[in-house]
This record gives sequence, C-alpha cells and structure tokens, in this order.
Amino acid sequence: MTKIKICGLTRMQDIEYVNEALPDFIGFVFAKSRRQVNPDTAYQLKSALDYRIKAVGVFVNESISVIKQLCQSNIIDYIQLHGDEDEEYIKNLSCQINTPIIKAVRVKDLSSIVTAQQLSGDFLLLDTFSDKEYGGTGKTFDWKLAKYIEKPFFLAGGINYCNAKAAIDSSKPYCLDVSSGVETNGVKDRNKIIDIVSLVRSNFSN
Repeated sequence: MTKIKICGLTRMQDIEYVNEALPDFIGFVFAKSRRQVNPDTAYQLKSALDYRIKAVGVFVNESISVIKQLCQSNIIDYIQLHGDEDEEYIKNLSCQINTPIIKAVRVKDLSSIVTAQQLSGDFLLLDTFSDKEYGGTGKTFDWKLAKYIEKPFFLAGGINYCNAKAAIDSSKPYCLDVSSGVETNGVKDRNKIIDIVSLVRSNFSN
C-alpha cells in the first residue's frame, strides 16, 4: 500500500489538520525555504503531533551534528537529505545515528536514477530536476523513469489530488510526498490534506 507524506508544516494549524487526516509521514523543512522551521518550532509542533505519524526532517548540506541533535531530541524520526550529500557523508551519518535516511534525487534523466541507486541509505526520494533549487519546484517529471528503481522510494514534485492516482499507478512508489499540492495561497489547506490522504487510502480499498 502506498503511503503519503505531507511536507512543509510550519504552523500549529497544520498539525491539527494532519492529526485529523493521519498521513503516514509529515515533513519539517530545516533548509532555507519559505517553509523553513527552526528546531524550537519543530519541537513544539512535534510535541502536538499524533504519535502514529512519523516526522521527517528535510536538510540541505547540513552539518551532521545538527541532524544528530534533532534525532536525539526526538524531533524527527526520519532524515531526508536534499542537497549534495555524497556516499561518505551518508555513511558517516549512519554510523552516528540509527535513524532511517531518505536521499533525494533531482531527476533529470535515467542516469540520475542509476547514479542515485549506488548511494547507501534506506530510501530514495525522486523530485523534479532544477538547476536553481534543491526541491520544492511544484513541477512533475516523467514518473515512468521510476520503474528502474530497485529500492523503496518517495515520489515528489507537483503531486496533488488530481494526479495522485496516476502517480501511484505509473510508478508504484513507497510513498507520495506532497507539499504545494495541499496548499492554498501558500499555506496548508485542511480540506486538501484530508482529500488527498483519503484518495491515497481509497485507491487500495476498492
């Protein structure tokens, strides 16, 4: 069954929405972004989060010591690396903290996926390539490229209620990763979150 992650939570209202919808994962963005949160805010939000939902910390070229502290403080349950982190970095991080690692790949073509699969880590996250941003473009890529992946992966990039079913059917991801697709005027929208979580769940109950 495909899981779903709602990424980029910044407000207590966002926590209330996901506690109602109960996605499998949520994301706190610690990298520079309009959705960026600091550790203190993330701690407050995580404290109010339903225990059944796992929190993912999103980082771009962050120091390992910072990530380690957030894990040890139980602010995040999964680590998402969205920058230029290489194999040496990932192995060093894995040696210091026993937390699942998701390595993001900006998919330009098939070679992007082939290269990424050589990295260690527990999951990949496929996002749309941009030479200006590390993620959060809100644009899709050719999901059929995902069929070449041999490890579980999160699928991101422009996913919303209208294309979520097609994304699942075409690429069979471990998890859909949604952010701007559940926003209205730049903030999380309760109804959109509830609707897409229900859609993903109902896709497997028919």
